[in-house]
Amino acid sequence: MDQSELNWIANFIWGIADDVLRDLYVRGKYRDVILPMVVLRRLDALLEPSKKDVLDMKETLDKARIVHQDQALRQASGQAFYNTSKFTLRDLRARASQQQLKADFEAYLDGFSPNVQDILEKFEFRNQIPRLSKADALGTLIEKFLSPDINLSPNPVLNSDGSVKHPGLDNHGMGTIFEELVRRFNEENNEEAGEHWTPRDAVKLMARLVFLPVAEQIESGTYLLYDGACGTGGMLTVAEETLLQLAESHGKQVATHLYGQEINAETYAIAKADFLLKGEGEAADNIMGGPEYSTLSNDAFRSRRFDFMLSNPPYGKSWKSDLERMGGKAGTKDSRFLIEHGGDAEYSLLTRSSDGQMLFLANMLSKMKHETPLGSRIAEVHNGSSLFTGDAGQGESNIRRWIIENDWLEAIVALPLNMFYNTGIATYVWVISNCKAEHRKGKVQLIDATQWFKPLRKNLGKKNCELSEEDIQRISDTFLAFEETEQSKIFPSAAFGYWKVTVERPLRLTGIDSNRAYTPKEIKALKETASRDEAASPVIKKIHKKGIEPDSLHGLFEASIDGKRRLVEYEPDTDLRDAEQVPLLEPGGIEAFIRREVLPYTPDAWYDPESIKTGYEISFTRYFYKPQPLRSLEEIRNDILALEKETEGLLGDILR
Repeated sequence: MDQSELNWIANFIWGIADDVLRDLYVRGKYRDVILPMVVLRRLDALLEPSKKDVLDMKETLDKARIVHQDQALRQASGQAFYNTSKFTLRDLRARASQQQLKADFEAYLDGFSPNVQDILEKFEFRNQIPRLSKADALGTLIEKFLSPDINLSPNPVLNSDGSVKHPGLDNHGMGTIFEELVRRFNEENNEEAGEHWTPRDAVKLMARLVFLPVAEQIESGTYLLYDGACGTGGMLTVAEETLLQLAESHGKQVATHLYGQEINAETYAIAKADFLLKGEGEAADNIMGGPEYSTLSNDAFRSRRFDFMLSNPPYGKSWKSDLERMGGKAGTKDSRFLIEHGGDAEYSLLTRSSDGQMLFLANMLSKMKHETPLGSRIAEVHNGSSLFTGDAGQGESNIRRWIIENDWLEAIVALPLNMFYNTGIATYVWVISNCKAEHRKGKVQLIDATQWFKPLRKNLGKKNCELSEEDIQRISDTFLAFEETEQSKIFPSAAFGYWKVTVERPLRLTGIDSNRAYTPKEIKALKETASRDEAASPVIKKIHKKGIEPDSLHGLFEASIDGKRRLVEYEPDTDLRDAEQVPLLEPGGIEAFIRREVLPYTPDAWYDPESIKTGYEISFTRYFYKPQPLRSLEEIRNDILALEKETEGLLGDILR
């Protein structure tokens, strides 16, 4: 079936909503009825040929008192699902009363297999039946979906002369129609579209960034794909299609297994239904979701490892409730977020509770394969805060450090603004691999693709542009070329790292004795009674014995105590305490930086080696900023003269 026929069927179903549900539902709620009805009609059409076999098998199993019947009933239906009620949708058309129709329709729904029941429950479709029945719309709705004008069955509909009236609709075509309807409903609800729906242009780009670098290395075999925030499942679908096409073009035969997790119940139902409609029963069983399945606090695939992972996690969204379920920051022992790195056995990746987007990336990193030739490849969308939020030693910075110091970060691509439905902010695709090509090792590529887009004729929510096929190809080519250009910058991994160093200065108080050391208790009392004075002597907290070399950079100063040269430590003034960020690539390291940038202005300063923390941040603005040339004085003068000419006489008119 060609694309025009698929579009015609999608338009017909779209029209059912207006014909039957207008005045009964607001437009934004049409999806609550239409999407589950599409699922039911397709499943019904697939089950019609084996209806008798399923009923016979059910009767046999019941007589034998077999409790676990699911697998046997699936085999009887020839599908990954079944229905054990005595009805088909066609049977429900001839009902004398709405009351009888309602009862029989509910019995029909109750007959579906557990995986379909899960979809109906998450759609909350049974909640719609009383309203549809009272409005006398349930029968009309069923009639419309059984219309001879469309065919949602895999078998062709024939004319009386034996010619084909409507060709059969295969699983791929059905999936295409369902995804098109989901897309339209999401665009109708602009305010929530982007929450669970990533634009196809962005998904296509991500899939290519994941697969193209290893296209030549993909061998015949089985590959596992994963999305920890799978929404309606579109990212997994596009990734699977891309992988299959690449494998076929290289003469390889691959099998794929798709896994996803989604917290939103309706969105999860859409994803699971989509896979069932495409004939991917196993994939449908591997989609886990609903409010009880938050990826952060309830990992559904803890023991799984995946070859390819793509995701667009929620950003700027609190994960406080997840944190509480995990036992709080002090109580959580989740091995995805509490790891060993840099000699720290309890290296924490836990971010601020106000934004958990980076934890979705940490979750994916925990699921990488490390023993296979290709390892694992990841593409994930984030907003700009993931590049720099979090101080050294905090969760976000720790995640960046973990990734970069393990040399997993291949590239970050800055996307055009207003590319997503519900946000106009800057977005970035992180490309990660634990099996980098030799020429990429120790390096990170930044790509500025913010100007590569095609404007939309009509905004879709906040989305006012898209990546054309040419734009996607251009970004992919830039990524694969791995060369320095105006839009592509390549850096050593350490270029993004820094040491955060605490710089101290001595506490200087009036009236203190410069020939003795003060105890902590005395210093506390002095702080409350004496006043600070830059010209006063520093407060000594410790006098060292002989044999220790002076080291003023680390707080060991020479001083005269009762006329003798001694080494002392001063009490630091917390009000004068400062922090410096020293680049990891600083020539000479921390000491050279302190001597050059600090001591010329504060000669009595020192730094505490125990305070040093390593952090990482990535500033696209710094690397791709293009300063505008200053205007000439002549241009400015001409503008001023022009303004003066325009305002001549205005003051006089006002004063009159």
